[in-house]
Amino acid sequence: MRHPSGRVAAALTALSCCLALVVTGCANPESEKAAPPAKAADGTQMNLSPSQDRLHAQRVAAIADSVPEPVREDGFLDIVNLAGTEPPLSFYATDNQTVIGVEPDLATLVADVLGLKPRFHTVSWENIFIGLDSGKYELAMTNVTVTEERKEKYDFATYRADEVAFEAPRDADWAVRGPKDVAGRTIAVTAGTNQEQLLRTWDRQNRASNLDAVTGKNFQNPADYYLALGSGRVDAYLGPGPAGAYHAAASGKTKVIGTFSSSGDGLEGRIGATVRKENGLIEPVAKALNVVMADGTYTEVLKRWGLQAEALPKSEVNPPGIPRS
Repeated sequence: MRHPSGRVAAALTALSCCLALVVTGCANPESEKAAPPAKAADGTQMNLSPSQDRLHAQRVAAIADSVPEPVREDGFLDIVNLAGTEPPLSFYATDNQTVIGVEPDLATLVADVLGLKPRFHTVSWENIFIGLDSGKYELAMTNVTVTEERKEKYDFATYRADEVAFEAPRDADWAVRGPKDVAGRTIAVTAGTNQEQLLRTWDRQNRASNLDAVTGKNFQNPADYYLALGSGRVDAYLGPGPAGAYHAAASGKTKVIGTFSSSGDGLEGRIGATVRKENGLIEPVAKALNVVMADGTYTEVLKRWGLQAEALPKSEVNPPGIPRS
């Protein structure tokens, strides 16, 4: 079983001095202007204020002109993000209103190349897909893993490596190196995610080996699963690797005890920009991503949030995804 701890470990190091205040989402707007940016262990200044001064890219006419006409004429790209709860992916700034993070930053670059203005919408996990299905949102850039099941309804353009992390209380005396380490444990996961699928796959493998079953507990927001973790109702939380590393560093109450590619079986998991299947946007989005990957702005955005280790060399449309469970 592959155990690629390097990427998440790098994110953990880069984010070790981040503010716990931001993770809990309880910043005081009155003090925001006086608060300095968070400083990562490598000296990187992390701007957590509403004034993000985001990086931008140039419009590329040949790509912008290939955007479907209704979107092009509207002039806006409606982008859906998970409600700001997962730093450094997508979370609220110190005003507790403005959504910031690597996902909105990368989505902004895509919109720039397409010659469109980004219009962000923050919703719960399940409403991301409901909104894409209905056409309310045109693009999701919010840590969606490419899976074979999702490819039946959606098209993907990859933009980050996908690793997941097990996060446990700081005094935990166990680690996760493979399926057998979660046998008999109670693990928190968000319903409908790839992490939940991974846990179920491992549980089946354990049962086939006559090991104890794993109990999965579903939660939909960080406040709930971290409360369960702190109270001992669950042994660990399985979620996105960057979010786990960020929270562990910022809170000082938890630690990452195992990291894996999202597939858990050797296939490299990928995060993809997501659109409703055959809506005409995925090729322009992939081309836009490849432009910013080539010109360096993509790398600068990842560095801004300590996620350089998740960089991909190019964006691919609908690559092999995580198999059905």
